[in-house]
Amino acid sequence: MTPEEMERVRAAARSRIEATAELTARICAVPAPGGLERERAEFVAGLLRERGYDPVIDEISNVYVRRGQRGGPVLMLLAHIDTVFPAGTPIEVRREGDLLHGPGIGDNSNRVAAMIEALEILDELGIETPADIIAVADVGEEGLGNLRGARAAVERYRDELGAVVVLDGPLGSVTHGAVGSKRWRVTVTGPGGHSFGAFGTPSAIHGLGRIIAAIADVEVPKDPKTTYNVGTIEGGTSVNTIAARASALVDMRSTDPAALDRLAARVRELVELRVGPGLQTSIEVVGERPAGSRPQSDPLVQLAGRAVRWIGLEPSFGASSTDANIPISLGIPAVVIGITHGGGTHTVEEYLEVPPIGDGLAHATRLTVEASELVASGGATTR
Repeated sequence: MTPEEMERVRAAARSRIEATAELTARICAVPAPGGLERERAEFVAGLLRERGYDPVIDEISNVYVRRGQRGGPVLMLLAHIDTVFPAGTPIEVRREGDLLHGPGIGDNSNRVAAMIEALEILDELGIETPADIIAVADVGEEGLGNLRGARAAVERYRDELGAVVVLDGPLGSVTHGAVGSKRWRVTVTGPGGHSFGAFGTPSAIHGLGRIIAAIADVEVPKDPKTTYNVGTIEGGTSVNTIAARASALVDMRSTDPAALDRLAARVRELVELRVGPGLQTSIEVVGERPAGSRPQSDPLVQLAGRAVRWIGLEPSFGASSTDANIPISLGIPAVVIGITHGGGTHTVEEYLEVPPIGDGLAHATRLTVEASELVASGGATTR
């Protein structure tokens, strides 16, 4: 981009702060529990239709629009529409001064709004990107969604996909590492019985407890960062019943695929060996996110960093678990950037700061143009 074009983008972005905040609030007000995102998908498709686009909603509720018809490699923008909140969660969106409150207001309503607004800025300024842009409001990023939306989007355009920019995370962050994860439901079963009359019969809950205690003693490396967590447990029928069944959800993560595999092998071993006699175990894979990384020297990562410095911030490079896990694991250049600051993520008290939206929108729009130029020139190489 020329300096003149960049300043036009900056001015347009700053003029859209309030419009983007209003759009964010409207998107947030439409429920989008994991697996039930269709209502919000239809709403987002309607917003795009109002702006002259012809969106397509696929069978899992991803929303796609294409800007340009040049052929050749394309740049994909991804912003997930699903939330962590179950169906029936009250949604109250309110503005208090420079803060906008609401469950899912930042993660990820604001970034979906910013993606739409970035397209509007390009249209308003008459900027034709050298590579077509595929903008996707996708599903399945949160919880046990297993990145199904990002998987479907990347597979849909795999043959022409040159690079991916994901809108997620805080302003100033440049995520180029993919934290991989394996999520299992570990189930223990046994004969069960009356707590007094059948005392001595092995309990599924006791067996599960031994497994959990053993997992808690597993040593993992700090570099590459590798972690585990038992997030939920359930089982049993009453206080005076020896449990015939108990289960737990186990989350294992690492920035390194080999380290993640070693941790998973150790946990599997503990599940099989520590349960105790008279009990059986099973493992159900409920989620798996691939790990990987792009080097900080990657051209797309460098572009993202320069765009952050352009708005007066120092970029924070790092790794996270996002939609970018999918393209990164396939060797496709991808980065994740944010739009504003906020707090209370994944709680009903979530909030975001409105004034920084102008800088975040400018950053996202500039990166979209320059990433498109990189893709068209062949500089965004896969590996």
